[in-house]
Amino acid sequence: MSKREGEGCPRKNADAPQDRDGSGNPSSPVIAVFKVFQQELDTKHDKYERLVKISRDVTIESKRTIFLLHRVTSVPDAEDILNEAETKLDAVRQKIGQIAEELRGEDIFQFHRAFTPGIQEYVEAVSFLHYIRHRSLISLEEINARLVFMRTEKGLAEAQPAGSQVLTFQVTPSDYLLGVADLTGELMRMCISSVGNGDIDTPFQLSQFLRQIHDGFSYIGNTGPYEVSKKLHTLRQSLGKVEDACYTLRVRGSEIPKHMLADVFSSRTALMDPEEGVV
Repeated sequence: MSKREGEGCPRKNADAPQDRDGSGNPSSPVIAVFKVFQQELDTKHDKYERLVKISRDVTIESKRTIFLLHRVTSVPDAEDILNEAETKLDAVRQKIGQIAEELRGEDIFQFHRAFTPGIQEYVEAVSFLHYIRHRSLISLEEINARLVFMRTEKGLAEAQPAGSQVLTFQVTPSDYLLGVADLTGELMRMCISSVGNGDIDTPFQLSQFLRQIHDGFSYIGNTGPYEVSKKLHTLRQSLGKVEDACYTLRVRGSEIPKHMLADVFSSRTALMDPEEGVV
């Protein structure tokens, strides 16, 4: 036994210098390869963090636009508010242009989780504005058509267009569906504001529109993204509240003064079971 142990010791000692050379020599090909990996991962991480920051700015400005649009139910002329909202969305699109710049030449799905919250909020804001103007749902193609950007190389800002480059950003179908699902909550709040201002026509229009959206999501079922199935329950709740408002207006609207409709509707909404959906 002692001989075999003695025979193993020189072999172990002989391998030790090789290990030290492989881990400590800067010119080692193994170290060189891992340095390349390190640079690639650091670059990817930095880009991911920049996208998260831009997405946060897109989310904040989109929310401000939505808050602004809710004022249309309380002003006699909503055109000024709609124009201001369009200006805010133009600024949001410039932020999305920065996302497109960061993603140039990259695989979008490697960084999708970094910017998807902002894109969903933008879809919600732009679809809300589109509904107020046209009383219809904006399509994915219409959203993507506005996300085309011109980028000019430094020093060629006033030169001929030959030095410019076209960048496009494509909203994914899943982000579009999730943004539309969030839109239903804003439409429900718009219904409450309309009832409070004595508008008895808008709730019925919203009820029909939300029912069409609900039917569309029902066709998707469990085949869509996982997040869609989670937001479908919230969509059903919003639809149930709007239909409850329509019921109150239709059955008791003639016997309740307009200035009290909002209080009656709010009390009925508070009594609804938060876990109850629409069949």
